[in-house]
Amino acid sequence: MQLVTIYTTPFCGYCEAAKRLLTSRGFTYQEVKVGDDPELRAQVSSRVGNYRTVPMIFIGDEFIGGYDQLAALDRDKMLATKIDPPAPEDDAVRAT
Repeated sequence: MQLVTIYTTPFCGYCEAAKRLLTSRGFTYQEVKVGDDPELRAQVSSRVGNYRTVPMIFIGDEFIGGYDQLAALDRDKMLATKIDPPAPEDDAVRAT
C-alpha cells in the first residue's frame, strides 16, 4: 500500500474534504501541517512545479494535485488502485 501524504493548512475546507474522502474509503494518510511553516510549504511547492494551493496530495512519491484531482480519481474508480495497486501476477501461477 502506498503512503498518502496531505500537506494542509488550518481552516482549509478542501483539506478537510480530502481527509474525509480518504477516511470514508478506508485509507489512512499522513497529514503535514504547513500553515505555520511557510518555508516547508515553499519547499513542497517548488518540488511540484510551484503548485501553491492546499491540500497538496501525494500518493507514494507521485504528486496527484489537490482535492479536485483526488475526487476525480475516486469518481473514476482509480483511487483504490493508485493507493493499493494489485500485486503482480506470479509467473508460476500464470504458467499453470
